[in-house]
Amino acid sequence: MSINTSESNRSTTERADSADFRAIICNKTPLMDVRAPVEFEKGAFSQSINYPLMNNDERAEVGLCYKNKGQEAAITLGNALVSGESKANRLAQWQDFARENPQGYLYCFRGGLRSQTVQRWLKESGINYPLITGGYKALRQFLLNEIEQLALHPFIILAGNTGSGKTPFLTQCVNSLDLEGAAGHRGSSFGGFVTPQANQINFENKLAEQYIRGNFSLDQRLILEDEGRAIGGVHLPESLRKAMVLAPIVVIEESLDYRLEQIYQEYIIKMTAQYQAAYGVEQGFIAFSEYLQHGLFKVRKRMGTERYGQLKEIQSAALTQQQKGQQQYHLDWLKPLLSEYYDPMYQYQLGLKAERVIFRGNNAECLAFLHDD
Repeated sequence: MSINTSESNRSTTERADSADFRAIICNKTPLMDVRAPVEFEKGAFSQSINYPLMNNDERAEVGLCYKNKGQEAAITLGNALVSGESKANRLAQWQDFARENPQGYLYCFRGGLRSQTVQRWLKESGINYPLITGGYKALRQFLLNEIEQLALHPFIILAGNTGSGKTPFLTQCVNSLDLEGAAGHRGSSFGGFVTPQANQINFENKLAEQYIRGNFSLDQRLILEDEGRAIGGVHLPESLRKAMVLAPIVVIEESLDYRLEQIYQEYIIKMTAQYQAAYGVEQGFIAFSEYLQHGLFKVRKRMGTERYGQLKEIQSAALTQQQKGQQQYHLDWLKPLLSEYYDPMYQYQLGLKAERVIFRGNNAECLAFLHDD
C-alpha cells in the first residue's frame, strides 16, 4: 500500500504535546492509543481508540529482545517487524485518525519510544500530531488522584428497596455520580448488561472521568447510590468506600407494586429488547433466558433449595409464555423474589445503618428534600 504524502494531505499546523489532562478529559478529546491490544484491554480511557504500533506478538518479541540484548537491538527488531505493508497499513490508520480528529492526541504507555515513533512517522508523511506527555501512565495516575479528591467530598447516600428507582432518580440531581453506570453493572444478581462489565481499571477511569466532567467544587455535597464494597465484578476504591459508610442516608420508599413495575420494565422488557438487538430475535431470546436463569441461580442458597426450585419452575413457565407474546407472566416469579428475598435482605442491611438515615419518602418527596438541602 502506498502512502499518500501529497501536499494537499499535509498538515502544517503544529500543536504542542500536552499534559493538560483535565482539559483533555473535560473536553472528551479524542485519543489514539498506540499500545498493543493486550495493554488496551487491561485499561484505557473512554475517549480512546486502539491503533497499535505493534500487535501483541510483536510487542512480546521486542520486549524479549530488549531484555536479552538491550534497547538498540530491540529498536532494530521493532523497525524490522513493522515495515513494508504492515507499516503502511498502520500508518494509514493513524493518518485517518489524525485527519478526522485534528484536536486529538496520541499516547503509548509512558510517552516514550512507541508514541514518538508514531509521531515521527506521521510527521514524515506530512502530518504533525501531538502526544500526551507521560503517556497512559501519567493520565491514569491523574485519574487515580482525582478519585482520592472525590473521596474528600461530603456525601449523601441514596438508599431504597430494589426497584425504587434510585438510578433514574440520580439523573435528576446535578450533584450526583452514577457508580453503577461507571461499573457497567446494576449491582444485583441480575445486574449485568448485554455488553461485558468494565474491568477494575476501566471502572476507576470512568468514575474519575465522570467526576472531572462534573466540575464540582470540593465543598459540594455529592449524591451517590447506596452500594456495597463490590458492584458486580469490580470494587469501590477504598477511600471512597470509607467515606460513603460515614455519610447520611436518604431512603426512597415506594410500594411493592410500583417497584415491581420498574423491575419488570428494566429487567424483562428492556433486557429482552437489548439481547435481541445484539444477537437477533431467536438467539437473543435464548441469551436473555440464560441471563434470567443464571441470575436466579446465583441467589439459590439464600432462598433455600425448595423455594428456588419453585421459582425456577415459575420462571421457566414465564419464558415459555413470553415466546407466545405474554411477557406479564414474569411477574409471577418477580413478585415473590422481591418480597421474600430482596426486600428482607435490604431492610436488614439498612437497619444496620439506621442511625445515619436523615429522610424517608417517595421519589418526589426525596427529590424535594435534596433540592432544598
